[in-house]
Amino acid sequence: MAVDLSKYSRTELLQLSRDIEKQLERLDKEERKAALEAAERAAKEYGYSLSDLTSATAPKSSKKVNPPKYRNPEDPTQTWTGKGRRPEWIKTAEEKGVELSSLEIG
Repeated sequence: MAVDLSKYSRTELLQLSRDIEKQLERLDKEERKAALEAAERAAKEYGYSLSDLTSATAPKSSKKVNPPKYRNPEDPTQTWTGKGRRPEWIKTAEEKGVELSSLEIG
């Protein structure tokens, strides 16, 4: 469907552009409404409402989080689980001769 736009004036092209934009917005609303209705029908086939499915929370991760094993005595907000790379505050403490066991929590 080729349209020769060279026949139109600037004013006509601008009006055509606005008309196209309005039509695209109207079609977008209609298609969204149709998609929503289709989704509601599909959910109903399985015994759910669409809001039941969209408000459901994601399943919780089964990944276990390791609790911290060491705490920085100079800044109690800094902790380390003992796994992975040693934080700088642990390295600095060890350089000063502090035993790692003295930084253990409880």
